[in-house]
Amino acid sequence: MGGTRRVGLAIVGRVRANHRPLLTDTLLAVTLTALTVVGMPVSDRTSWPALMLAALSTAPIVGRSYAPVACMVIISGAVIAYLLLGHGGDFPLYGIGLLVGMFSVAQHRPTRVAAIIWVLALAAALFAYLPTAAGLSWPDAVNAVLQTMGAWALGDAFRRWAERADQRAARAAAEERARIARELHDIVAHHISVISLQAGVAEYVLDSDPRTARTALTAIADSGGQALAEMRRMLAVLRTDPGDTADYHPQPGLAQLNELADHTRAAGLPIELIRTGRARPLPPGVDLCAYRIAQEALTNVLKHAGPAAARIYLDYGENALTLRVIDNGRACGSSTSSAVPQGIAGMRERAELYGGVLTAGPHTSGGFAVEVRLPTNGVR
Repeated sequence: MGGTRRVGLAIVGRVRANHRPLLTDTLLAVTLTALTVVGMPVSDRTSWPALMLAALSTAPIVGRSYAPVACMVIISGAVIAYLLLGHGGDFPLYGIGLLVGMFSVAQHRPTRVAAIIWVLALAAALFAYLPTAAGLSWPDAVNAVLQTMGAWALGDAFRRWAERADQRAARAAAEERARIARELHDIVAHHISVISLQAGVAEYVLDSDPRTARTALTAIADSGGQALAEMRRMLAVLRTDPGDTADYHPQPGLAQLNELADHTRAAGLPIELIRTGRARPLPPGVDLCAYRIAQEALTNVLKHAGPAAARIYLDYGENALTLRVIDNGRACGSSTSSAVPQGIAGMRERAELYGGVLTAGPHTSGGFAVEVRLPTNGVR
């Protein structure tokens, strides 16, 4: 049932997405058909074949967005048949459908298809210009060529514009996926590192020190709960419609830095938190970015530095925020583990997203240091 429901919703979504173009094309087809019939010579209005062919020279425009080639073939055939039956008329009257059809083919189909259809449209346009008694004049022929080429060029320009818009949307979607992946990585990596470390402690002291083992198990439960809560919040934001007024918890920021430090201390890593400068509210993006970098840096210390302690320096400058995380353990930058470079790359991408600069490497006093400077003016 769930699969059937998803398929049904997908079909409904496509119908709704296509509703507006269909309505617009229908209004255009009705308007042009009415103008064409009204503009027919009085003698032709009494002929049902003439009325039918005149209507067919514009009515197929209703399907121009979905079947532009078929639309163009029907219109061209109707115009030529109308003239072959001995009826006359100026091109703007019976040929407007040709221009709209040519535009539609160029807008919705590749250039090669549009070129083939243009030959057909041009032939039909020349027939439409052909007076019933006099021959075709060169000005009329040139005018037909220019008008059909203009319709082709305009449709092709619309198609290219739509393709560029799709490419921009695809890039935006890829960037959003990368952002979500970074968020999930930062959420999961930190808490899983704490869980793994505490599980090892619990296993080691389970028989000899039950109290310490119980404390480690409590830390595991807390980390698992926090990870689930953050992931549920992210999934709720992704699933909810823009107009939904659901109540979301705020994204973490530097206001939760003390909690992060306490949580990491509970995992066995001594941490000293040092703040300088005048603390003040930061742009939300910068606030979240700084918090996630601190979280990832502490995760790296837990995973790679071995027995160590860490210091977090947070400096509120006039125009920038500087965050440093320094440990005194092993210099994990020299590790062969691929997790460290990947984590640092993610932190650097975060910083660059908000105009910041991140450096990471062995510290002069031993251990490893991560430093990021984020501008606080002109960013959100």
